[in-house]
Amino acid sequence: MNKSKYLYIIVLSFLLSACNSDKKEETTVTANVEVPHDANSVEFSEAQYKSVGMELGNITNTNLSNYIKASGAIEVPPQNLTSITSSFGGHVKSMNVIEGKYIGKGTVVATIENPEFLQIQQDYMESNSQMSYLRQDLARQKELVKENIAARKSLQRAQSEYNSMAARVAGLRARLQVANINPASVAKGNISSRANIYAPQSGYVTKVYTNIGKYVGTNEVVADLANTSNMMVKVQVFEKDIAKIKEGQTIRFQATGDSEEKIAKVYLIGKDIHTDRTVDVLARIQNVSQNILPGMFVNAIIELGSAQTPALPDAAIVGSGGKNFIFILEKTVEKSKDKDGTEKEKQYIFRKVEVQTGVSENGFTAVTLPEKFNESSKVVLKGAYDLLSKMNNMEEEE
Repeated sequence: MNKSKYLYIIVLSFLLSACNSDKKEETTVTANVEVPHDANSVEFSEAQYKSVGMELGNITNTNLSNYIKASGAIEVPPQNLTSITSSFGGHVKSMNVIEGKYIGKGTVVATIENPEFLQIQQDYMESNSQMSYLRQDLARQKELVKENIAARKSLQRAQSEYNSMAARVAGLRARLQVANINPASVAKGNISSRANIYAPQSGYVTKVYTNIGKYVGTNEVVADLANTSNMMVKVQVFEKDIAKIKEGQTIRFQATGDSEEKIAKVYLIGKDIHTDRTVDVLARIQNVSQNILPGMFVNAIIELGSAQTPALPDAAIVGSGGKNFIFILEKTVEKSKDKDGTEKEKQYIFRKVEVQTGVSENGFTAVTLPEKFNESSKVVLKGAYDLLSKMNNMEEEE
């Protein structure tokens, strides 16, 4: 009986020893398992927190201007663009303008020569002389008919001949005027084979198409002229934003190479959608300066008014990998002591949160927060770049 009891005790001791061995082995394995690092979390000690001068705050609704970004070019309205032509063909004898030159209305742009001018002037002089004779004959016939000396038929014939010649003279006079030849000067006997081409309005010469000695055909363009006093901005706005555009809205723009911002007012919204899904918006420039020229590319902002929107200081938003983030204080760990008595200082744990950014103005940027974001969270207003830098360094070390 005692022997069986002794054997039972030995077996029980062996089993307990085996169980304890397994538990020790399991505890050791668990202790060596690494806890995965949270890629969106970063810690700062109290010393680090104070050294970077970190500041916390809340997201606030701020009154920011709402706008749409657009691009386009400086243009001149069609009514302010002129193609200078000659109503008659001829060889260019003089060219008095160059591209970029400002000329006033009535300035002689070019002089052309054509023998046909001589024939027109000769016909005008002869017809004008005959009309003078027929006028006198008509007056004489009227007197004769009045005194019953001549038949009324003679008066009618004289009237018809005079009217016919008057019409011919009027036609020739109009042809001379179209050719920019003064009929009064021709009537005095001043005949020339040359005629001037005048500028029909003031403006800058944008293109010259001919030169001395070249033949210019009838109605062929000699030069282009642009009156830049009424220039406009044409920008392209995506169709999704076109409903927000209204006449009278302000467009702030800068032309390429121009550091000064200029103002224009929307006066026309296009009704045609281009293949890139944009619509033309035209605006009149308020103060036209000489350093902006037709065709210049512009970057523009169309002001839509102001609105209350969640916003943060620019320094609170950091960019990484093409995205924008803010940091919020997730929790703090107060001072504590290790088992060996070593004192651990206070720890601040921050979490990185992705946001969408909007309008930036006066040092603030509008943000769109993720769903279920707690707006009472403390946001890092100053020190966000330091947190991002530490987070990046931790990732590189791993």
